[in-house]
Amino acid sequence: MPLKLSLKPGERFVLNGAVVQNGDRRGVLILQNKASVLREKDIMQEEEVTSPARRIYFPVMMMYLDEAGAEKYHEEFVRRLSEFMGVIQNPDVLSECVAISRHTMAREYYKALMLSRKLIDYEDARLGNAG
Repeated sequence: MPLKLSLKPGERFVLNGAVVQNGDRRGVLILQNKASVLREKDIMQEEEVTSPARRIYFPVMMMYLDEAGAEKYHEEFVRRLSEFMGVIQNPDVLSECVAISRHTMAREYYKALMLSRKLIDYEDARLGNAG
């Protein structure tokens, strides 16, 4: 199934490891085959990894963007997810953590990444971060 990306002027995204930027007008791309695509808003820089949930998100993002090198990020992911689950008591959040782990084990990194984003939202809400 093709993936349709609607891009804002100047919007950046990563496509199979290459940073691509849209021109000065809205644009639409249709990807006909499987590719690792991540919009600018979903890309986290290493210096932004400042909380437990972000320490989960970052290695999942790296596994998604560098699937061939995913093994080197997996151990960090497992350690950070275990730490997070060790202090969380909310059963819904724990269930999401289990789902993230399952998706990661199945190499469904994009699905794991989107669920990891929910952990960041939960954490921000609990800590009172404005977003």
